[in-house]
Amino acid sequence: MKYRITFQPSGDSVEVDSLAIDEERDGRNGSILRAALKADIDLDHACGGVSACSTCHVVVTTGLESIPDADDREEDMLERARGLKLQSRLACQAVPDGSVDLVVAIPTWNCNEVAEEH
Repeated sequence: MKYRITFQPSGDSVEVDSLAIDEERDGRNGSILRAALKADIDLDHACGGVSACSTCHVVVTTGLESIPDADDREEDMLERARGLKLQSRLACQAVPDGSVDLVVAIPTWNCNEVAEEH
């Protein structure tokens, strides 16, 4: 099933095939992070996409219903993200089912938890 993800604030858009397998990228197969990387969209992911930091925090403003709920590990990492919203997800873990198009906001102030001291 094909769908589109539009990344804000840039407005860049990418068509995604939810059935395609891409083992070459960081994050879960089919994740928002993999779609961004495949489209050369700059999305910080300091831990390599294994849900060990909050640097790939995004806000899914449209289409959140197509993404399964976050598991406990993702929720624990999200608690570290600045500007947390009800629609916040880790791009490395959020895998849309392809039923609807998404609009995803990438916060310009994403904090690199690995590189910065807190």
